[in-house]
Amino acid sequence: MGPLGGLLVSNVRAAAPMMVVRALRWYRDLGRLGIHLPLFLVHDVGLLFAAPKEQLDIGARAGAEDALARTPRGTELFGVYKSMIAEVAQSEASARARTMRLADDLIVVVLARVLGGIAARPLAKPGYGPTIPLDPELVRDLDGELPALFAAMPRVFELGTLQAMAAARLHVLTLADALDIDTLRLLGMLGPESSAASALAHVDLLAAISSPAANDIVNFSLELIPSILETHRTQAAGTHAIHGYAGIGNKGSLDSMVLTELAWDEEEFARRIVDSEVLYYTREQAPDEARRLHYMLIDASASMRGDRQVFARGLAIALGKKLQLAGEEVWMRFFDSRLYDVQRARPGQLPAAYLLGFKGERGRNPARVFAQLATEIALLRMRELRDPVIHLITHAALHVPRPLVAEVARQAHLFGVFILPSGGVLDLDYLDVLEGHAVVDHDTLQQKTARAAAATKIVDLASKMGERVAPAPPPSDGPPSSLDEPPVASVRSVRPSALPRP
Repeated sequence: MGPLGGLLVSNVRAAAPMMVVRALRWYRDLGRLGIHLPLFLVHDVGLLFAAPKEQLDIGARAGAEDALARTPRGTELFGVYKSMIAEVAQSEASARARTMRLADDLIVVVLARVLGGIAARPLAKPGYGPTIPLDPELVRDLDGELPALFAAMPRVFELGTLQAMAAARLHVLTLADALDIDTLRLLGMLGPESSAASALAHVDLLAAISSPAANDIVNFSLELIPSILETHRTQAAGTHAIHGYAGIGNKGSLDSMVLTELAWDEEEFARRIVDSEVLYYTREQAPDEARRLHYMLIDASASMRGDRQVFARGLAIALGKKLQLAGEEVWMRFFDSRLYDVQRARPGQLPAAYLLGFKGERGRNPARVFAQLATEIALLRMRELRDPVIHLITHAALHVPRPLVAEVARQAHLFGVFILPSGGVLDLDYLDVLEGHAVVDHDTLQQKTARAAAATKIVDLASKMGERVAPAPPPSDGPPSSLDEPPVASVRSVRPSALPRP
């Protein structure tokens, strides 16, 4: 009960006990990130960014000033803390965040960003354990017990934190007011991937909100998202009980069985079940298992810095979201001199934080990347019988040996987006091997309207590619086709002249 007793110092009160339970979760998750702070501080600052203003009551709790008056400088430090909470509550960032109803994972990242510097200071260790159960009954009608809980043990940790807050007052208020709310809004729209409460996912979110380059990518993504959200999932027959009936099939549950099947005698009915001949009504929904896989390959080398990086990652976010809304499975992967780990987008959630905060570690080695990619795609098709559609977003100077590109194109449908440098031209000998490609020149990147129009056009072309291409033939035991024989193009290449010009 040690952390709960510290709530006597808190200066924000929530109308519902469940809001206090949310604060307990923030306290726990911050501890998993190595940020150890008193519960009252996590509670107060978190609620100012999470709860609507009408659900909060800002002011000192009964008995708080009397308890702190017994400690050296307690009244003075508490007065500074109350003024800081009042300023954070009135800040524009806090007001905007409250209207967005941020998820708990994003609140944890906000707290880590704003209060991480306080935790890094040399503070006294608390005289109680850091764990506390997430039990609503534990915090119900707690206000009357707080003075006794506060006095039950030394509060050196809480008082030391108040002193650190007073010393870093300007720093904390600046961080709170300078939060990138647009990044939080984008992450909230796309579904934060840290809903599994993993510390690694929180690290990705923290890197995204702390990255100076992320804001440009976020603004560009927000320009594209409104048109993307109009995408609708395609309908098909399935067996799950959603939507209406679409037809008749041989798979389903007992409640969807065609009633005339019960007219068969017992032996014939049993045989039909064993041979999967029983008829069921099928539902309107996406296919039970999407065999097509959209594999996004994003260049993270030094040649993609600046406007090219903004365009590439914003395009990847928009395209990934559109494909998800259409019911497609999306994998994302960065590369420079090697391929990095695959990020699998879960239904309704896109790894946007990872895309915003990722930093490349090495130079460029396209031949090595495509050799590894060819091997992995071949294994993917052999083990999972998938039909990959690779969306390559890269610099126009991605020089890869033609046989390597042809081998990848033999295993998957390959669509390329090439971003030109200033005054550059696209001169690659493997363009005819691709099933389609788009080119974005430097002048287009410099014009906000033209850049958004180009990205929207590419998103539409790339998202329709999986519908246009014929399914790739399954792997066979026979000899492979010649690497120099390009596949028949089924998606028209997009030349620079086809994209909007400033």
